[in-house]
Amino acid sequence: MSEMLNRFRSTVLNLQSASVLDQRLLISQSGDLATYYSPFEHLNEQARVVLVGITPGKFQAQAALDQLRACLREGFSDADALRRAKETASFSGSMRTALVEMLDRIGLHVALGLRSSADLFGTARSLVHYTSVLRHPVFAKGENYAGNPAILRTPYLKGMTDQWLADEVRKLPNALWIPLGKEPTAVMRSFAERGLIEGDRVLDGLPHPSGANAERIAYFLGRKQRGQLSSKTRAESIDSARDVLIRKVSGVRG
Repeated sequence: MSEMLNRFRSTVLNLQSASVLDQRLLISQSGDLATYYSPFEHLNEQARVVLVGITPGKFQAQAALDQLRACLREGFSDADALRRAKETASFSGSMRTALVEMLDRIGLHVALGLRSSADLFGTARSLVHYTSVLRHPVFAKGENYAGNPAILRTPYLKGMTDQWLADEVRKLPNALWIPLGKEPTAVMRSFAERGLIEGDRVLDGLPHPSGANAERIAYFLGRKQRGQLSSKTRAESIDSARDVLIRKVSGVRG
C-alpha cells in the first residue's frame, strides 16, 4: 500500500487535470525547493538493472499523474495503477537510443543474456527498474531541479535520498545500478562509501545520454577519435570510466 497515494488520492481523482505544481500535491518544501507528489513509487522487485536519474521533470510528472488518474477511474488496483503510471514516464526518444548504444558498448546485454540492451525497453522490460535519486519531482523556484544546490550538501535533498532511494537499494541489493548524471553519480557513490551497496554494483561513469553530451558519447562509442575532440572533452577520463565499466559488467556475467 502506498502511503503517498493514500495521502493524495482524492486530489488526484477529483482534479480534472491535476497540475504538477498544484499546492494540493505539495509534499514538502525548504526555501526555494519544493517537492510535489507524482506517482513514482512503484518498485520492480525482479529488476536486475536500475536506471537512476536525478528527479522527474514537469513533463514526466504530468504524464504519470494523468495516467494514474485514468487507471484509478477505470478500476485498476493501486499496484497496477502505480506501475502503469510509472511506465508511462520512462526513457524514450534519442536519449534511449544513446543509452542503449552505450550499455551495449560495455557489454551489459551479454551479462544479461540479451540480444541488445534495447530489449530492456521491450521484451525484457521486466529486468529493469527506473528511479531517481529524488523520487518525487523537485522544483527550484518553480523550475525543474537540475543539480543546484548539490544534493549531498543540502540536508533537505539528502534526506529524501536516505528516506526513499536507500530503501530501494536495500530491496534490490543484487541489481546493477546505473546513475545518469553528476548528482545521481555522487549520491550512488556516497551509498557505496557508506556500505549501503557494493561498489561494483554501481555502474557510474556513463556520459549522460542527452544531446548536450553528443561529443562525449561519440568518443565513448568509438565513433570519434581523440584527435577530433574539442578541448572541453577529456578523453582520459572517458577512457578510464569505460574500462572500469567493462570490468564491472564482465564480473557479473553468468
